[in-house]
Amino acid sequence: MILNEDNYIEIINSYDIKHWQNLLDLIPEIESTKNFGEMAGGEKDDKGVIQMPYYVEAPVVMKFPKLVEQSGALISFDYTQWDDGWNITGNNEFDFDSIDIPTKCKLISAIIRIDRFSEGSLVDAFESGLILKILQSINRQLHKQ
Repeated sequence: MILNEDNYIEIINSYDIKHWQNLLDLIPEIESTKNFGEMAGGEKDDKGVIQMPYYVEAPVVMKFPKLVEQSGALISFDYTQWDDGWNITGNNEFDFDSIDIPTKCKLISAIIRIDRFSEGSLVDAFESGLILKILQSINRQLHKQ
């Protein structure tokens, strides 16, 4: 389910901890993954045609967008105009516990959407620890409730 900007806050705030379990179960898998993806392609095939480079994503990266959508945490909005999101993701010292879960879902949604136009962005978000930080923060916030 993809939420829209009109009602995502109420819907996400209505989810209980069990609703988040499939996403939270990714935390140990992310923590134990050493390589989130790598570039492939760029070489000539048997016919001399060069295949454009592309990312081969680790299994945890491949299933993440599907789990986000299945959990109802994917939000449709104009992420390109969301300056707060750019400021948050660009700050390595940002305290994710200072924002609510719906805002964290907006960040996740923006990261997933950006990857559609800039292949490898999702892999980068995993490699930098950004996705892990967001999920860990959601987990902490849910356990405080």
